[in-house]
Formats: sequence, C-alpha cells, structure tokens
Amino acid sequence: MIDYSQFESAIGLNWYDIDPNLQLQMRRLLEPADFDWLEPELRKVGALCGGPVAARAEITDKHSPELVKFDRWGDPLDEVRHHPGALDTKRDLWEAGVSGPRLYTEAHRRGRHLPEVITTALNYMLSQAEIGMLCSVGMTSGVIGLVRRFAPPEVQREFMPHLTAEHFDDAWDGAMFMTEKTGGSDLATLTTTARREGDRWILNGAKWFCSNVDASAIATLARPEGGADGLRGVALFLVPRLRRDGSRNGISIRRLKDKLGTRAVPTAEVDFVEAEASLLAGSGGTASDGQGINRMMEMVNDSRRGIAVMGLGIMRRSFLESAIFSWHRSAFGHALRDLPMMREMLVGMTVEMEAATALVFASTSDDSALARLLVPVAKLRASRRGIEFASQAVEVHGGNGYVENWPVARQLRDAQSNTIWEGTENIICLDILRALRSEQVMQAAFGALGERVETAGTLLAATRETVVRSLGEVREALAHLSRVDREVAQLRARVFGNYLADVASAALLLEEAAFELSTSGSARKAVIAHLFTEAHLGRHPMRGLLSDDRTVLDLFDPIVCYGAIEPTRAALALRRG
Repeated sequence: MIDYSQFESAIGLNWYDIDPNLQLQMRRLLEPADFDWLEPELRKVGALCGGPVAARAEITDKHSPELVKFDRWGDPLDEVRHHPGALDTKRDLWEAGVSGPRLYTEAHRRGRHLPEVITTALNYMLSQAEIGMLCSVGMTSGVIGLVRRFAPPEVQREFMPHLTAEHFDDAWDGAMFMTEKTGGSDLATLTTTARREGDRWILNGAKWFCSNVDASAIATLARPEGGADGLRGVALFLVPRLRRDGSRNGISIRRLKDKLGTRAVPTAEVDFVEAEASLLAGSGGTASDGQGINRMMEMVNDSRRGIAVMGLGIMRRSFLESAIFSWHRSAFGHALRDLPMMREMLVGMTVEMEAATALVFASTSDDSALARLLVPVAKLRASRRGIEFASQAVEVHGGNGYVENWPVARQLRDAQSNTIWEGTENIICLDILRALRSEQVMQAAFGALGERVETAGTLLAATRETVVRSLGEVREALAHLSRVDREVAQLRARVFGNYLADVASAALLLEEAAFELSTSGSARKAVIAHLFTEAHLGRHPMRGLLSDDRTVLDLFDPIVCYGAIEPTRAALALRRG
C-alpha cells in the first residue's frame, strides 16, 4: 500500500509509480507485447511530469506569455514570448514523445500501431502538472489529422515534415481558432470570410478566443464568398503563421486574454487581414459542399477527449495533494486522515476518480460506437468533477489551500476552463442526445454496456442487478425524450446526460472489478464499483441516515492507499452496504 506520510508534496514523485489505478488500466487495456515496451516509457514520463514539468508549472503560471506588438522600429511584430521554463517543458515533452512523434516512430519500427490509450495515459499525467500546457502541445495532433485527411498533396508536403518533426527545434505546433465575438458555440453566426485567389484562399475576419495563438498551423472556419447562410455555408481552412515567401501572414493579435487560469497557453483575440490559407476539403470536396463543420468536428471530438483527460488529471492531482496533506496534518488531537468525515471525503474522491477514469479510458480505448458516445459523456463528467475535486482540495488544505504558493489554488482556477472548452455542459448534453438519435449507435452502445455489466461475478450480483435496472431506466428515458416536445427534451438533457454517465461508469467499474479479481484475486475494485453504484444508483430511505454501513471507515486504508482486499472481507462490506 502507498504510505502518503513519506511524501511532502506530489511534486517530485513519479506519477506513474504512485498511481496503481493507472497501472491497472495499462495492464487491462494493452496487449502484453505493447505493455512490455511501453511501461518503461510511461515510467519515464511519470518521472518527467511529476518532477521538472510540475515544478516549472508553479513558476510559469506566475509568468504568463507576453505579447510584443511592435519591434523597436515600431513595425508590427505580434510575437508571443514565453518564459524559458515553459519552452523547456515543451522541448522535454516533444523529445519524450508526449507531444512529438517519437513513440509513434518506435511503434512503427516494431511493426505496431501506438495504442490510443497510451496517448490518454501520457496526457493524463501531464494534466496533473498543468492542463494549459496540454492545451498548448495537444492541438498539434488534431491538426495533423485534418491535414492528413483533407489537405491537398502539396500542402501535406509543406506542413507534415514540420508537424511530425523528430526534434523540437524543427517542429511546428497546431491550433484551432473557431470562436467569434458573435457566439462561441453558435458557429452558424460566424462572419469570417474567404475568397479564392488561384490555389490559395484569402481570409478576413475576427476570432475571439484563440488558444495557442502563436501556433504555426491553424485550423479555422470561414464562410466563402457567395456561400449559404448558417452552418452549410462554412468551410474549413488551414492558415500558416508565415506566408510562402517567409513573411508574416495576415494574422494580427489584438491582445492576450487575462485569464482566470490555464496561463501556460496564450489565448488571444485575432484579426485575419488578407491572411493566406488553404482549403481543407479532401480530394472530392469543395468549399461549398456544406461539410466544413463536419470536418472540423473531427478535431473538436479529439479535443473533447483531451479535455476529459484534463479534468481527470485535475481530479487526480487534487486527490493526491489532499491525501498527502491529510497524512501530515493534525486537528482536534487526531491525524486529519483519521477523522470520520475526512475518511468519507477521501474515499468518495477515490471512488469518483476511478469511475471517471473508467469513462475516460473507455472513450479512447477503441473506435466502437460506445467509445464515440463516451467522448461527450466523459467530458461532461470529468470536467465537472475536476472543479469539485479542486474545490474539495482547497477545503482540505484550509486557509493554505486558498494561498497561491500552495499547489491546489491553481488547480481550482484551471479546472473551470474545462466545462467551457469545446462546448459547455449544455452543448455537451445536447450532443449526447443527438448521438443517441442514431438507432445503430444507440443499440451498439447499450449492448456494449450490457455486456460489461454481465462480467460481474457472484460477489457483485446485487450491484449488477442495480446497474441492470438503471440501464433499463436510461433506455426508457431516452425513448420518452424522443417522443416529447423538443424544448422539454432539451430541458431534461442535463439530467439524462448525468444519468447515462452514472450508469456507464458503474458498468465499466464492474468490468474492471472482474478483471482485478481474475488477475490478482483482490476485490478492491469490486468495493469501488459497489460504493459508486450505491451512491449514484441506489435507493436510500432518509438519504441513508439509517444505514450502519462502515465501509469507508473499515476499508479506508486499502481503498485510499490502493491495498488488496480479500473477497471475503469485501463480501461482508457489500452485504452491510
């Protein structure tokens, strides 16, 4: 078991070695051959993120990027200057394969594909240090996907060697500029225009919220002249930071945003002024085919996965700092960790964190209908839980938590961005309902969840019955919402999205419990699955006040410190619960 009393802070630890649940995910989701060569890489990144990257984040958060509008002669410069520590972190992450192609290259050399769950695991560890940095380095992969799929061959030859460069000094990073002043989520109102000149397009217009603003390759949306109104008239473009002749492109930065958090990534207001761009429409597409928004959504969906990971990373960092603090701090003559309500809080954080982990990794483990549905579900749940965990961590630390030279105040500032980026909770809940309108997606997703529920053995028979009942209720609710007035369906979308998140999490935890029991004989994950299911799907008269369940007290150490739990001991706790 982990002894938190050995640690003064999360910074300086290896964030792979200290995270048994992440290790379980890797053993469960990776093929043995991949696990053998990738676990040492995970351990290296765990040391990097928990060590120098986390230490620098405390410094660079207080030294945000700065905009230099003009050079000393008064000519436009629009240069964003970063703290040297931020550049050191970007370089380290690129060379380690977190943002660069090193691991993809090694996988290719071995004749294999790099599993997507590895990207999730690497980003999860980086997010514990600084989600703004993940935003800064993470959008490049999304731009790479758009260029590969939709750029003309000559544009691919121009951009790909830099986007996939082996070394950081040769690398270009990517960004996505969508939001305009007229509306963030309502892309149908965008006013940026595009006109064709030969084999290039010229963009004019203003973008209101542009993260990683100094990127070299920018994916953006614009309305070609003469195009249709609304989303059908929107096309996707790639804007380089420099023109073909090496001069500055028509990208003018008005100002950097003075943000609440995520200060590692520079976010700005930008004007496109006769900016050169290339159409991203694929070999058979055109600027007027009405598919521009659908092409951009491929990157948005990838970004949503990343934001779910960011929320999960904040959950983990907030829990880890809280656990360490509670092992050192005393109150009322007792160690903080020994107080009943503190035990309840830490166990609750552990349970919710592992439930969110199950969602996030399931959303990236394959390309099934379930995985595609779980992307917005995971973003919905992990983003909100990130805020709640950071707030709890501040409370655990008391007045120290409210002070910026302690590590949790920044987590709270950063966490709030995740419910906004790539769609607010309202938008995400509507997208969940929209995805389930497809009969094929609905049947495949609910079928996959049902299969995971059935993996639970006799130890979790009662828990399985609760999840099966709830899964049926969610299907009934979906059928009802498909029949009612559209406004009423939208009114219920948030409740439905969270109910689906609860059921999906419980089903996935049952699957993980079965895996742990079969591979190690421990029933710890079974207890986690039971506690989550009872908290979210159980029916408790008088809100459970009459219960004599002592699970969070009696099994506190193996739950919070990741110890093994004998099935017989777990069975006793589950019966009491």
